[in-house]
Amino acid sequence: MIEDVTSHPPSVPPDRPDPFLSVHAVNIFVRDQDRSLRFYLDQLGFALAFDARLQSGERWVAVSPPDGSAVLALVAPKPESREYQLIGRATQIVFVTENVIAKYDEWRKRGVRFHHTPRLRRVKYERPDGVSGDETPVWGGVFTHFRDVDGNSFALVGFDEVSREVEAQRRAVAEKLEAERRATQEIEIAKQVQARLFPQTLPALNTLEYAGICVQARAVGGDYYDYLNLGQERLGLVIGDIAGKGMAAALLMANLQANLRSQCAIAVDQPEHFLRSVNRLFFENTADSAYATLFFAEYDDRERRLRYANCGHLPALLLRGDGTLERLDSTGTVLGIFADWDCSIGECRLAPGDTLALYTDGITEAFNERGEEFGEQRLVEALRRHRELAPPELLQAIVGDVQSFSACEQYDDITLVVAQCRGDSEEINGKNYGLWDV
Repeated sequence: MIEDVTSHPPSVPPDRPDPFLSVHAVNIFVRDQDRSLRFYLDQLGFALAFDARLQSGERWVAVSPPDGSAVLALVAPKPESREYQLIGRATQIVFVTENVIAKYDEWRKRGVRFHHTPRLRRVKYERPDGVSGDETPVWGGVFTHFRDVDGNSFALVGFDEVSREVEAQRRAVAEKLEAERRATQEIEIAKQVQARLFPQTLPALNTLEYAGICVQARAVGGDYYDYLNLGQERLGLVIGDIAGKGMAAALLMANLQANLRSQCAIAVDQPEHFLRSVNRLFFENTADSAYATLFFAEYDDRERRLRYANCGHLPALLLRGDGTLERLDSTGTVLGIFADWDCSIGECRLAPGDTLALYTDGITEAFNERGEEFGEQRLVEALRRHRELAPPELLQAIVGDVQSFSACEQYDDITLVVAQCRGDSEEINGKNYGLWDV
């Protein structure tokens, strides 16, 4: 039984756009692909669209006119095939140009063979009163025909209306290219500006070595990390993740960074007030839907004390020197959603050999070809495996593990900050921890 498909037309889910549809290629039957290819490239000025071997072993060669609007596949059929008999016939393919005479002169100089010089197309008519004749159509058509090296025939035409449309399309394409050029330039400038927003210097500490990295999925992104010099031998370690991606997230990231740096003077004595002030500014200066997760840690270099606030961010990982793991979980909600906002402050002390890792979900949610996420457990295993490395090398090793695991396209920013506690001038695990060049 054959079902009447017209009674059950295929449907497209309402939340999805119409499926993409275009002409794949038009076949031109030729005797020698290389010989024909040279004709279309050298004499007609076409572009090479494709030249590859199919799984069957056949060679697929295709060319396209300068505007790239169509693809002509140069097919070399077997001599005994029916397609071979079609070589050297009229293809019924029509090329349109705004100036037939100019294109005729150009191609003739390159050795293209034409059937006749360009001329006005005239049509015959017969009126109801019996009067007949011929006249030039109102669209003002000019045409000629040419042949390729195999005798395949093509029409070359130009219409007044088409000429105007071609010119309009040419202007539209030029404007689009200019707009794309400006957008690319603006994105490049934004990329350079955002790169300067990441920390450029590392305040030196006696008991802590640290480093950070951000591998962005796009030219600009919404992940953020920073080092805040709080004075009194204290350092602020910050990592954040802005909701959204691209330029919008980058602008919000810049806003959050400015709020943090402008308010950090009060962070040492009043960390809760500092974060409330940052939230208030972020709330007032952004749209209702804008928010950010944030992990802020204040490290006291003299006492090796870490005070922290986890504002809806992923838990920081504290890998102790004896191999035990502590998770510094959330102490408050995200920034920017509520005008009246508060958080609590957690506290712990670091010992020589401890490693602290702050990260964004670009690490834990990176997935492989089977759809498996890298996850927190693999991050912990990577920390354990590479813990003997200095912070800059530790960063590269962990990011390398993530990228090897997730070999597909990167969809989210990968941001990581690691800090290792050490003694003032003592050896840890048989290794003298001097000052690393970050």
